[in-house]
Amino acid sequence: MADSKRILIVTTSHDQLGDTGAKTGFHLEELTHPYYAFTDAGHTVDIASIRGGEAPIDPNSRKPDGENAESAERFLRDGAAMAAIRGTVALGDVNPDSYDAIYLPGGHGTMWDMADNETLAQLVSAFYQAGKPVAAVCHGPAGLVGARDANGAPIVAGKAINSFTDEEERGVELDGVVPFLLESRLRELGARFEGGDAFTSYAVRDGNLVTGQNPMSLDSLSARVLEALREARPAKAA
Repeated sequence: MADSKRILIVTTSHDQLGDTGAKTGFHLEELTHPYYAFTDAGHTVDIASIRGGEAPIDPNSRKPDGENAESAERFLRDGAAMAAIRGTVALGDVNPDSYDAIYLPGGHGTMWDMADNETLAQLVSAFYQAGKPVAAVCHGPAGLVGARDANGAPIVAGKAINSFTDEEERGVELDGVVPFLLESRLRELGARFEGGDAFTSYAVRDGNLVTGQNPMSLDSLSARVLEALREARPAKAA
């Protein structure tokens, strides 16, 4: 397609839920729903992770076969897609000039390996400063925490931003497990946090920043990312 874009999805590589002994990772549907929204629109998607290699699926987001959301079932049966998850590109090997947008799905794993990762911070900053769409959902905005604009200010400062809310974290009883509360951290960085009711759909776009609250927000988030892509300038050739 003449208007086909190339999108980078970056997942967590962290699979331990604090010191609870439970497993975590990336939220399956938060990856699969936008993945197909993007590819079905004619775009190319590559998947990277913090460490590279196999990215862990949060077991709490995966149901028995046949009981997952439509996009998740499709992804689990898609050989090429599953191969991409088993062999993700390492973050340090990504050239941001090769992509038109970046998207960070959530899952509690992000709270341990995204917020303080300098490589991710530099990558997200490069997309943002180039005017390319930067999108994240649920706990994915943890990956925006370290990103800076051209003046060195947090990219979320003064921006309408959304994420999994502190109320929702308390609702799933993990507020005492995660290393920080994401909504509170974003507010501390100067974000104009906009949230909907707990566990309902809410997504917001502010320029090239697109953020969503939870898995219920994926339709709205994906539509806003595609809108931002149509308005953004193309990436340079790889």
